[in-house]
Amino acid sequence: MSLRDTLKGTGVALVTPFDENQDIDFDAYGKLIDFVLHGGVEYLVVLGTTGETPTVSRSEKIDILEYTFDKVGSSVPIVVGVGGNNTKDVITDLETYPLQKATAILSASPYYNKPSQEGLFQHYKLLSEAAPKPVILYNVPGRTSSNIAAETTIRLATECSNIMGMKEASGNMIQCFHILKNRPSEFLVTSGDDHLALSLIAAGMDGVISVAANCFPKDFSEMIRQCLANDFNSAKGLLFKMLEGFDLLFAENNPSGVKAVLAELGVIQNYLRLPLVPLSEPFHFRVKEYLKSYVSA
Repeated sequence: MSLRDTLKGTGVALVTPFDENQDIDFDAYGKLIDFVLHGGVEYLVVLGTTGETPTVSRSEKIDILEYTFDKVGSSVPIVVGVGGNNTKDVITDLETYPLQKATAILSASPYYNKPSQEGLFQHYKLLSEAAPKPVILYNVPGRTSSNIAAETTIRLATECSNIMGMKEASGNMIQCFHILKNRPSEFLVTSGDDHLALSLIAAGMDGVISVAANCFPKDFSEMIRQCLANDFNSAKGLLFKMLEGFDLLFAENNPSGVKAVLAELGVIQNYLRLPLVPLSEPFHFRVKEYLKSYVSA
């Protein structure tokens, strides 16, 4: 089975719960995994930026991976985030992290350095050669300050056999269309934008790696399944039900909105690591009000 078939549908970019001492709260993390899997998501994405990985140590990342593999087993695919802006260091991580049970590796493009398109190509080419699992490109210019152009994505997809997918979060619909038009037939293309997932699946994407699925796993994953079945009228109803929730999740930063919702739902505690702070009181109040209407809808 191709990666495009294996990772069709909804993947959830899991948050990392912390306790009042700023330690990883593994009890809450296990509860979150149960919550999203019971909600029907198709796979998990661990150690993404939604997991606050810039503030999680290397040893903590390994602990998170080992906990996830032990808890989930082979019940659903697990995609692991391994990225950075020092190519050599990323290769070291790929060679030393416990990735044997992973389905694929999600690697965000280098941040801050702002490499050229040739620099991006060479970076990912070396990663693909070092990676023990298939590599999924992650284009998120809003965080990295550089864009992987459609032409570079297609070049990587055709010239690097171990690069088998793309999470596209540029928000540039025209760029997405060019990727979908020219991708190899087995190349996975998934949305990195919850708001645009319905529209992008209508254009041919294979699903989404979602932030919102932490909070609304049942409705979100069902919306994506409806989209993939071309039932866009039903999917649109679920999108509009969750739309204000999406807005609140990203009102200040990610994952402060997600953690506020999950805390209100009793899944985790509402702690983040600096420089991120919890959602401000006015927005947290709106979260509470929204959840009242969401539950009753």
